[in-house]
Amino acid sequence: MDDLNALVAPVVGPALALLTIVCILLVVAVLVLARRVAGLDRRLAGITRGGDGRSLEGILDAHLDKVYSVARELDDVTARAAVLEGAQRRSFQRSGLVRFNPFEDTGGNQSFALALLDGQGDGIVLSSLHSRAGTRVYGKAVTNGRSEGALSNEEAEALRLAIGSEPGGGRGA
Repeated sequence: MDDLNALVAPVVGPALALLTIVCILLVVAVLVLARRVAGLDRRLAGITRGGDGRSLEGILDAHLDKVYSVARELDDVTARAAVLEGAQRRSFQRSGLVRFNPFEDTGGNQSFALALLDGQGDGIVLSSLHSRAGTRVYGKAVTNGRSEGALSNEEAEALRLAIGSEPGGGRGA
């Protein structure tokens, strides 16, 4: 046993010093990790703020439910937009208006020719002839940008203006 003590005695001091340094380093590492964990706790509390104490998993589930709800609403809006686009194709999109005075005994351009067309060039040409005795209104069908009946110069001009106008807008005199 004396031989063992003689063998270990010279190394005990340096071993004790080394173990002390290792212990100090481990304490420092534990303090650094404790500080990082506290920082992560603060960040987690910030993320779940307003969550009424719910877990992060519960909050993420609520957000996913909201995302799926918005996706369903978007699908519904897309379907409704498609229906509206289909209906819009048949609505009046182009117009042309020409005001004129067909009779010399009336003042001002009280008469008019109005062309209303959808996106395919189908629609009507309305004409109003105003005189001192009264006002007469006429209507003529238009298919593919062409009238089924003969058009007056003013009606033809209104139709030309409607065909040349931008959808949704109109031109007129």
